[in-house]
Amino acid sequence: MTAASTRLSKRARREQLLDTAMTIVRAQGTDSLTLLTLAEAAGVSRPIVYDHFGTRPGLLLALYRRLDERHRTASEQALREAAPVPGEIARVMSTAYFTCATDMPEWNAISAALRGNPEMEAVEREMLGSHTDWMTAALLPHSGLAPEALRLRCVGALGAAETIAAELNRGRATVAEAVTALTDLIVGSIGTGADRSADGASPPHSTGKPRQD
Repeated sequence: MTAASTRLSKRARREQLLDTAMTIVRAQGTDSLTLLTLAEAAGVSRPIVYDHFGTRPGLLLALYRRLDERHRTASEQALREAAPVPGEIARVMSTAYFTCATDMPEWNAISAALRGNPEMEAVEREMLGSHTDWMTAALLPHSGLAPEALRLRCVGALGAAETIAAELNRGRATVAEAVTALTDLIVGSIGTGADRSADGASPPHSTGKPRQD
C-alpha cells in the first residue's frame, strides 16, 4: 500500500475502489472482479476492501447502486429541462431509460452476476418503487387519473420498458424505435378526465360531491 493511499478519507477511498472495480468490469467482465483483484488493482491491502464491501456480492451491489444513482441523476436533470407537456415528459423518460440500457452495459452484467441473490432482489424492488414514484410524480399534473391508478400504470409501463429493452439488446429494435414505443405507451396510459371518471374517481377540478339539482 502506498503512502498516498492513507491520505484518502473513507468516502474518497470508497469512490476510488468503485472506480477501479468498474474499470475491471469494463475491461475483463464481472467474473474477474473479486475483493482480491480489486485490492491489487487499487494498490491497497485486502482488509481495506473487506472493510468497505464485506463480500463480493456486497461490492457488486455497491456498483449496481452507483450506476442507478448516475442514471437517476441524469434522468432528473433531463426532465427538469423538458417542456412541461406529456409527450415531451414521456419522451425524456423513455430516452433516459434506453440510454441506460445501451450506454451502461455493466448494468446488465452486474445484474446477471447477482441473479438469485436475496439482497439483490430487495434492491431491485426498492429501485423499481423509487423509479415508479418518480414517474408518477412527474406525470400526475398531466393525468386525469387518481394517483394510485396512475402509479399502477407506471408499473406497467416500466414492465413494458424492460421487455422492449430485451428486444433492443437482441438487435430486434433500434434505440429510436424503442424510445418511440415506450413514449407512446406512457402517453396512452396516463389517462384523461374521461378516463378518470370511468375509473370511478372524480373528474379533474371536481369537488367529488354528488350534484344537487
